[in-house]
Amino acid sequence: MPMLLSALMLAAVTASAAPQAADPGAPVDSDWVLRILARPAPMRTNFVELRASRLLKAPLRLSGEYQRPDEDTLVRQVRVPYVETTTITTDASGAGQATVAREGKAPRSFALSRVPELARLQASFGALLSGDRAALERHYAVHAEGTRRKWKMTLTPKAEPLAEKLRDIALYGRGIELRCIETRPVEGDIQRTLLAGAARTAHEINSVDGLVALCRGKQKP
Repeated sequence: MPMLLSALMLAAVTASAAPQAADPGAPVDSDWVLRILARPAPMRTNFVELRASRLLKAPLRLSGEYQRPDEDTLVRQVRVPYVETTTITTDASGAGQATVAREGKAPRSFALSRVPELARLQASFGALLSGDRAALERHYAVHAEGTRRKWKMTLTPKAEPLAEKLRDIALYGRGIELRCIETRPVEGDIQRTLLAGAARTAHEINSVDGLVALCRGKQKP
């Protein structure tokens, strides 16, 4: 599931340069959210990723940076609690490769075709980045709610193989800023990734409830 989320970050690293949102009290729809997320490379953003486990008293907290140096490349750099770089690249045909380089170990590479749900997710978020709602809706049911001040957009897979692994993905934002992504797998715990301003605030919060509130926009800035 972390690799699935890495593909999603293609969307996350685009929001910070979007134009300012007018009339923050206006209700949102999915078209508006897609417009503020659709941004060209290069982009970058900090992240704090929370991985829950029944074996841990508190979620494992990873922090680092996502980079999108060009339209076909995503780089995920984990800096704490270990050092690891994941690079996902695609070509014009949609074929792609992922390379994972962890400090002290030899890099590992594999074709995205070996992970069908990852390849499908990555292709879908190409549509998200371009603001192509029709293409996105071929793979997901898309629902947006809230106002431009605080909004949520939920993507629910329509078919296998992605629906076998993933219940849904919820994107939480405030104004033009995508601040948090919740990924709900069919099996296992919810994974949360805090971005931009939320990632900076996350370093000051130690409780799980506080981090969930921050993710979902229930905590004051």
